Amino acid sequence: MGLTKSEEFTIADNRTAELAKAFAHPARVAILRLLAERKACVCGDLVDELPLSQATVSQHLKELKRIGIIKGEIDPPRVCYCINEPVWEEAQVAFGVLFEAIKIQKQGCC
Repeated sequence: MGLTKSEEFTIADNRTAELAKAFAHPARVAILRLLAERKACVCGDLVDELPLSQATVSQHLKELKRIGIIKGEIDPPRVCYCINEPVWEEAQVAFGVLFEAIKIQKQGCC
């Protein structure tokens, strides 16, 4: 397996790519949508809403938390998750900058 050579890219490009991973799977998109709708959610509630096993939901939550786009408070035996608003805003800005920089010109390409 080859190296990703992520060190060859800017910090901003690496962070934008990491934030994009939060949206790179439909289950994570659904989880983010549910958390945004409810403002907070317990993992078990997510399992009831999604066609996924507890283990699969937990793996997606772990990845979203690693990226920082969600945060969770542990209140044994449950963990309550919610959108991490500063990181959510960071993602909005990062994608906005990217989309603005790559505006498609109407010049008959392809």
